[in-house]
Amino acid sequence: MAYDILRLPRVARPLRLAIYVVLTLLLLPYALTLLYSVVNPVSTLMLWRTVTGQRVERTYVPLERMSPALPLAVLIAEDGRYCTHYGVDFTEISNAIEDAEGLDDVRGGSTITQQVAKNLFLWGGRSFVRKALEFPLALWIDLVLSKRRVLEIYLNIAEWGPDGVFGAEAGARRAFGRSAEGLSRYQAALLAASLPNPVTRDARRPGPGLRRLAGLYQGRAARSPEAANCVKNAR
Repeated sequence: MAYDILRLPRVARPLRLAIYVVLTLLLLPYALTLLYSVVNPVSTLMLWRTVTGQRVERTYVPLERMSPALPLAVLIAEDGRYCTHYGVDFTEISNAIEDAEGLDDVRGGSTITQQVAKNLFLWGGRSFVRKALEFPLALWIDLVLSKRRVLEIYLNIAEWGPDGVFGAEAGARRAFGRSAEGLSRYQAALLAASLPNPVTRDARRPGPGLRRLAGLYQGRAARSPEAANCVKNAR
């Protein structure tokens, strides 16, 4: 017994170190979020591709240098209540839970802010652990960054094509040979429609399904003054 007691400090030291490391990793995203109010970030996927020697193409452009049609189409496609929630859309989550037969079937409800949290600090795939980390991060991001800044970051870190194409500018140039500022409404809708999986949903060579979806988003955007005001007046 005495021997075990004498060994406790030796056991506790690596345990404390492990706790400190875990806490640092958990708290680091909250500190970095404050930095990202003035520094243009990169996503974890972009970092991984860079570290592993894979291609990354991204040119960061501010929101005012994008066609207004693009953020509007993305809001219509991804997060219709973007300007009215606080990073997590609990109404959408509740609807998704009601429509699901069980917890494993819950889909949807992920806001643009949650996607920013995931892209900047977490990993892909479906995981309750990731969601548990993502929720408070999204609430924090919404608290410390403006809606406009979060939307701008999202449009600049989203994957928008195969082979390492990230951000609206690179996506627009790859798909249409023009800048994000020069996108038409339909081209913006095509990019928005490709967002869930830009590797298989190619805006440069859209199939009938993608064209149909883009037309749907374009029509909704034209009939959604609330979303247009959200893009114009986001603060």
